[in-house]
Amino acid sequence: MGPMIKTEEEEDYTSPPWLMPMLRGSYFIPCSIHADSNKNECNMFCLDCAGTAFCSYCLVKHKDHRVVQIRRSSYHNVVRVNEIQKYLDISCVQTYIINSARILFLNERPQPRIGKGVTNTCEICCRSLLDSFRFCSLGCKLGGMKRGDQSLTFSMRGKHGRDYQGGLESDEATTPTKLRKTKAFNRLMDGLSISTVRFDDYGPGGDQRSPSSGDEGGFSFSPGTPPIYNHRNSSRRKGIPHRAPF
Repeated sequence: MGPMIKTEEEEDYTSPPWLMPMLRGSYFIPCSIHADSNKNECNMFCLDCAGTAFCSYCLVKHKDHRVVQIRRSSYHNVVRVNEIQKYLDISCVQTYIINSARILFLNERPQPRIGKGVTNTCEICCRSLLDSFRFCSLGCKLGGMKRGDQSLTFSMRGKHGRDYQGGLESDEATTPTKLRKTKAFNRLMDGLSISTVRFDDYGPGGDQRSPSSGDEGGFSFSPGTPPIYNHRNSSRRKGIPHRAPF
């Protein structure tokens, strides 16, 4: 009996079993089960079932499963970083921002011409990249692993927090600008409150006031007395001006 020949999936034990089916899946074709429904394109993939792509109406059959949505950019299949990075180490793969969302490509995108001044390209398909990346897609990283590079892995074991992103912060880890402004405003208001409290803690003659029973540390947080406003003077109208006699 001859030796058993292993398939590429069996030899590639360093990648999860659902990766190759996801990369080779047929997406954005009409769903055969919901052919009469609107928006029935197959753009969903289940990592637990590792089968064929399905439409959003088929999600009820994958309850409590790990499902990612495949999107299309420039006729290429992409997936959002915040969806795939939970299950896969995407380090060394360049990411892009499209429609305010960080994405990465599933398969290689060969670039026949390399622009002038390009110093770094994908190790598999020679597409121009930023200097901090080695591959342009998940498929290219898988190709680098099949070449025998022991430093590459898709495994999430031993990687926590931001480490599994290869030093790249995701969209969820980045603090929104509005939130940062709100925190800065709160710190400014806290500083103004402390200054006001310390000033009110002393009387007009410079003597320190006695602490009230309801305040901690002798600080008074009650608002100051507003200035007296004379409504009688405010409603008085000016008289008719008279010319000076000639």
